[in-house]
Amino acid sequence: MEARATVKHARISPRKVTIVLDLIRNQPAEKAMAILKHTPKAACEYLEKLLGSAMANAENNHDMDTSRLYVATAHVGAGPILKRIRPRAHGRAYHIYKRTSHITLVLKEMDDEGEEA
Repeated sequence: MEARATVKHARISPRKVTIVLDLIRNQPAEKAMAILKHTPKAACEYLEKLLGSAMANAENNHDMDTSRLYVATAHVGAGPILKRIRPRAHGRAYHIYKRTSHITLVLKEMDDEGEEA
C-alpha cells in the first residue's frame, strides 16, 4: 500500500528541487518534515506542502498509520519551460528560461521491525 502526492508546474527549477529531495528520500515522514522545516532552500516550501498532502492522503484514503510512514520514492521531472527574451545592446536578445517542475512523493508504511517494506 502506498500513498502518493504530486505537484505539477511548480515554478522552480528541477535542479534546485533535486538537492532537497536527496535529503528526505528514504527518511521517516516525521523526520522528513523536520528536515524540510529547517532547511533554508526555496524548494522546501513546495515540498513541505507536498509531504503534508501525501501524509493526509495516506491517513484519509488508505487508512495508514502516519507514525509508520516513510518517503519511499521522491522524484522530480522537468515541466514546460516559459521562454522570455531580454533585450541587450546593439539589437541583440538574450533568452531567459523560466523552468518548471513536476514533483512526485510516494509514502509507504514500515514493517513491524521498523524496516522499510
